[in-house]
Amino acid sequence: MDVNTFLLSLMHELSSLEFVEKVDLHTEVFILKGRAILKKNRFLQIYFNEHTETTAFALIENSKRIWGIDYDNIRGWHIHPAENPKSHINIESMTVEEITHYLKEVWSCLP
Repeated sequence: MDVNTFLLSLMHELSSLEFVEKVDLHTEVFILKGRAILKKNRFLQIYFNEHTETTAFALIENSKRIWGIDYDNIRGWHIHPAENPKSHINIESMTVEEITHYLKEVWSCLP
């Protein structure tokens, strides 16, 4: 996937989440990075590199990851579950739509 396709998909999906207050993303040729500012003093850190296909979504609260889904060439696709965000659990590949749907489910379970 190229960075523009990723960006369009991401913006479409984030716009459907009621807890997203603001989105601040930047592209640098083939890299996208930034964050979505969320309610409850949380944010979603986002990173995508079209050349390496590295993808990272990290839900942050009080400067700590409380949930995340990542892909890199070393570990492959993995989740950092809300129950233990320091762990890495292998998962099948996910689309932006699937990741944001999962985020919505996790959000609804958080205090």
